[in-house]
Amino acid sequence: MKAKAVIFTGNSISHEDAKKILMADYQPPVRRFQLEKFVRQGYEVMGIIDGIFFDRAAVGHREIISALNAGVKVVGGASMGALRASELDTHGMIGVGKVYEWYRDGMIESDDEVAVSTNPDTFEPISVPLINMRETLKAALAAGLVNEKEHEDLLELSINTYYPDRSYLGLTKEGVKKGLIPEEKRKRLLDFCINSEVDIKRQDAVLVLETVKKLIEERNY
Repeated sequence: MKAKAVIFTGNSISHEDAKKILMADYQPPVRRFQLEKFVRQGYEVMGIIDGIFFDRAAVGHREIISALNAGVKVVGGASMGALRASELDTHGMIGVGKVYEWYRDGMIESDDEVAVSTNPDTFEPISVPLINMRETLKAALAAGLVNEKEHEDLLELSINTYYPDRSYLGLTKEGVKKGLIPEEKRKRLLDFCINSEVDIKRQDAVLVLETVKKLIEERNY
């Protein structure tokens, strides 16, 4: 008998790309009061990657604990899943990936680190998550495209930008405008950020899918 799995995603990885890794029931980013329905329907594994933030009620701790108590395996990572796993791993939620570890270890704390503005029809992100900006700017520093001071200044600018407004185009333009980087660096840095972005959320989303896949294989009989 094949174990039933449901995955909540759409921002960190598209449903289309996710299906290439794991065949499961794919749902939009999770919101409050959704999980109980899937528990009642007999789903044995849940993967929480993306979830609603800020403007609507986020998935609650009690809902996840209730699913865990019902014997459901709940895996979280990348975004809302990483945040909730860092808070509920002691209750049995399985956290995977770098973002989960950073929340768990207190290296990052705010929901704002993983929040993005999205296309309401496709769930595709239309802003860049701060966590990706952090890692991409770190890579730009390692590649010699910016120096330590420029890296620190651009990171501070990213942190101070409201989450729906975060973009690499905006960051580099504002960086030049504020005198944080010289104009001659802007295009190379922008090209690097777009073409060599360290998409940590996507990497962690893949880990969630691979972990769920393994759990399904273990439960099948």
